[in-house]
Amino acid sequence: MSVDRASGVPLGEQLVGQVRDLVARGVLCAGDPLPSSRVLAERLGTSRGTVVTAWDVLAGEGYLTADHGATRIAPDVRVVPAASELPVSTTPPRSSRPRRSVVNTGQIDLRPGKALIAELDTPAWRGAWRDAASANAGEVPLRQHLAEYLRLNRGVVRELDDIVITAGARDGLQLVLRVLGALRGRRLRVAVEDPGYSALRRVVEATGHVAIPIPVDGFGLDPANLPTGEWAGTGTWDVAETPDVVVVTPGHQYPLGGTMPVSRRLELLRWARRHSAVVIEDDYDSELRYTGQPLPALAALDTDRDTVVTLGSFTKVLGNGVGVGHLVAPDDLLPKLHTLRAELGSPVSVVAQRAIARFMDSGHLQRHTARMRRAYRRRRSLIGQSLANLPGVAVVPMAGGSHTVIEVPDEVAAVAATARRGVLVSGLGEYWAASANRARTRTMTPAPDTTEGGRTAPGSELRNGLVLGLTASDAHLERGMRVLRDVLTPGP
Repeated sequence: MSVDRASGVPLGEQLVGQVRDLVARGVLCAGDPLPSSRVLAERLGTSRGTVVTAWDVLAGEGYLTADHGATRIAPDVRVVPAASELPVSTTPPRSSRPRRSVVNTGQIDLRPGKALIAELDTPAWRGAWRDAASANAGEVPLRQHLAEYLRLNRGVVRELDDIVITAGARDGLQLVLRVLGALRGRRLRVAVEDPGYSALRRVVEATGHVAIPIPVDGFGLDPANLPTGEWAGTGTWDVAETPDVVVVTPGHQYPLGGTMPVSRRLELLRWARRHSAVVIEDDYDSELRYTGQPLPALAALDTDRDTVVTLGSFTKVLGNGVGVGHLVAPDDLLPKLHTLRAELGSPVSVVAQRAIARFMDSGHLQRHTARMRRAYRRRRSLIGQSLANLPGVAVVPMAGGSHTVIEVPDEVAAVAATARRGVLVSGLGEYWAASANRARTRTMTPAPDTTEGGRTAPGSELRNGLVLGLTASDAHLERGMRVLRDVLTPGP
């Protein structure tokens, strides 16, 4: 609201006309509060009497009502202004327009990363945020807790100043690519897993660099498949050119689930040093492994601290709504990463950092993570039992994580049929670099994975598959599995 002293219209009439107009256009709806006469008078630079008079007029017309000392739009207001009072508008009041429903439509969303993690709604979690928002919350010890976590859980020994706070893996990847691109003075060639996490591949492309898809097998990316050509400087890109950066998920390849063995990790580090490349490790869900012990992070093998960047995130444990992560990097990159972070500003609020630190300090993060591991293991077992003995259907064995992959005879048909029944799942084909040149068309024979009980490890030999998240409730997952079993059961 505003007043125009040069218009010749009395100020009170201007206020009355503006409220009528706001109600007519649906900007103000029944029950909405209005500023007090004193506050609005100060804001507009008018006398309080002018506002009081305008409010009295509007109350007499049925626009306003007084409710417990507050002035509000009347609960039953339904006003169509006269043409002489307001400009003609074809937009009905908001109170009478149909609104988009925010109520659950009955669909069950089993896609990875889509469902909410209800288990986090606990007094300890709410208390951590309440304490973090307190005026007496004090310093933010998040990097101290992260340093302890990396040392005890990932075998990575770093000081507080070696850790950069990020908003998650994509934010961390963007920072690293910006720094490396500036250092090398050109677009980077970035090797990415194929199939792999498409969001990271999009970050590579959005930052102006070139993603080079590298096929994976049952143990993840094989350094033997990395191109070793030379940069021609022609402005064109050839897959035979050596990558500047390799982005990998060695702890739990996404989405196929393989674990990169130590021998292959060491080979990857030797390849990177030989070609002056940087390896970016997305350590996205190592804490969710529930079969055997997780291998140390790739950065733990980088004893010279000159090759590996490790991206960490709380997304898989605490949900997508918690945009807090971290990275550690080679010593020569850290000063530039800290400078760039300071120049761009932190996307993570101090309150969020305090809340995560308090949640970690209290021990509740560890307990919550243990609960999630048990829940994911139970839900994966439920999926296996629900789809047992279906011809052409197999749940790919994985050592952990918050998603699962199911081999099916016809991926496209299964995705469409479940959607028609109100259950949303993702197709495995979404994770290849290009649908016209999917790695699924390659013929690759994976090595046996003895960590999976001697069974054949998952790999690029998969032809069709579904990717399901495990974060939905047990009840939704059970209903979804009944639908999926019906869809995948062959007809007569």
